[in-house]
Amino acid sequence: MPRYRIDVEYDGGPYAGWQRQAGQHSVQEAIEKAIAAFSGEDVTLRGAGRTDAGVHALGQVAHLDLERDWKADTVRDAVNAHLAMAGETVSILSAAAVAEDFDARFSAKARHYLYRIFNRRAPPALERCRVWHVSRKLDAEAMHEAAQRLVGKHDFTTFRSIQCQSKSPVKTLDRLDVSRLGEEIEIRASARSFLHNQVRSLVGTLKKVGEGGWNADDVEKALKARDRAACGPVAPPEGLYLVRVDY
Repeated sequence: MPRYRIDVEYDGGPYAGWQRQAGQHSVQEAIEKAIAAFSGEDVTLRGAGRTDAGVHALGQVAHLDLERDWKADTVRDAVNAHLAMAGETVSILSAAAVAEDFDARFSAKARHYLYRIFNRRAPPALERCRVWHVSRKLDAEAMHEAAQRLVGKHDFTTFRSIQCQSKSPVKTLDRLDVSRLGEEIEIRASARSFLHNQVRSLVGTLKKVGEGGWNADDVEKALKARDRAACGPVAPPEGLYLVRVDY
């Protein structure tokens, strides 16, 4: 049975997240319906990560098995055609035949996220649902300095949703960089895997530093507390993007 890898881009605003959920509109379900429409087969997609409601993707990865051996370009183009007809804000960037042991989730070696903060007094018009608008001036350099206290292998209980299903709160954060590009602040995070709401929890905490309420020592103290109550406010989902998955 041929296995295909698909790379996916989507605007997460209209969806209840990546994962199929009863009574909710999900990215996974939208793609599965498009695949069934062109191939006549009911498939179950396996994604590299379960993005939450409102979170976007520039490079989500999933795999699927089909009974018929289709050309990869046909899979991409046919699925995109049916997604477009259904009015979905999802695009299949590429499709490729892969070995039968390829697994979009378990074969992944690293995941890369971007969080965008629009930092100006006036609210955004064109990027309204794609950034977190923070009108108060933020100190990106202080945020970056504090972020380095979080890089490495730690118990991230403080930055973990109480709904997280991961077996352990211990993760290795390979990168957490903060930079300013004009009116926008970018926060880039890389790790083999993340806890539920980890990136958004880290961003919300770093915002407190940018505002001057916390410093790097306060962030390290929160990390060592291993207590969800010590976390800053969780950043909203619309500024978060799954950028790339490495294999």
